[in-house]
Amino acid sequence: MMDLRDAACFGVAGNFTGHLEQAGEAADFVNVVTKEASAPKALFPTYIPGAEKNVPEFLSVFPFDSKKIIFPAGEEKLQIEPECAVVFNAEWKDGTVRKLVSVCFGASNDCSIRKAGAKKISEKKNWGCSSKGFSDVQIELKDFSGKGSCIDSYRIASFLVREGQVHDYGEDSAVRDYSYIYGKLLDWICEKLNSQKDEGPAEDINSYLKEAGFPSKIFVSIGATRYTEFGESNFLRNGDEAVVVLYPENVYDHEQIVECVKNNSFGEGISFLRQKVVV
Repeated sequence: MMDLRDAACFGVAGNFTGHLEQAGEAADFVNVVTKEASAPKALFPTYIPGAEKNVPEFLSVFPFDSKKIIFPAGEEKLQIEPECAVVFNAEWKDGTVRKLVSVCFGASNDCSIRKAGAKKISEKKNWGCSSKGFSDVQIELKDFSGKGSCIDSYRIASFLVREGQVHDYGEDSAVRDYSYIYGKLLDWICEKLNSQKDEGPAEDINSYLKEAGFPSKIFVSIGATRYTEFGESNFLRNGDEAVVVLYPENVYDHEQIVECVKNNSFGEGISFLRQKVVV
C-alpha cells in the first residue's frame, strides 16, 4: 500500500470532454490557452509535503483518507470526482523533472467544492484532513508509456450510496478514453511540473516543488469522468457513501460491479474506494 505523505500530489483539470461544463467550471478556463482543443487545462496541487514557505499553508495539510470525507464547514455543494490516479517516481536534474516512472494506480476521489469566486483550483480541493481519497488497493503499473499497458483494460465507475440505494454517479468510462493518456499525458505532466505559470486558476507548481525539496514521489489524479444525470444534480450530504471503482473490463461488467458495491465485496484485480460522508 502506497503512503502518499511524502508525495507531491496533483490533479488534472479538463482531461475528460464535458466534465468541466457539467461541473460549472468551464468559465474558469475561458482564457487558458492550450496547444490543442482537447488538451487538459491545468495541473493543480492538492498536497505539497515539507514546504515551509512560499506555498499556500493549506497545501501542507495531508488530505487523503480511504474511509471518510469530512464535509467542509460552511459549504453546500460537494461532489465526488471519480478518477484514476497514478503514482510515479520522479527523476530530477537541476530543478527539472526529466522522467516520470509509473509505480502503481488506483481509484481516486478528487472530491471538490462547487463554489464561485475561488481564484485557484486548489482552493476547492483541499479543505483539510479527509477531503480526498485514494484506494488502499493499488495495482502495480510497470508501464504507462503506451497502449498495451495493463491499465488499458480498466474502467472507472462511481456510485453514491444513499439510504441503502446505489446510484450511478459518474458515467462508466474507459481509462483509455481520457483526452490525454499514456506517453502524451506523461509529456504534458512533465511540462506542467517544470514550467506552468501562475496564471488564472493555475499555479507555478515548480516553485512549490522547489520549496518541498523536489520530492521523488509524484501522485497524479488524471481527470474526472463525466457525471450521470443523477451525479450532476445530486451533491453529497451527511451519511452518504462515495464509491469509486477501477475494474478490468475483460473480467467484470458494470452490473457485476453494482453488485460488488451493494455487497461491499470486491474481487481480485479491482481497486475500490468507499468513503462515508460525515459532518
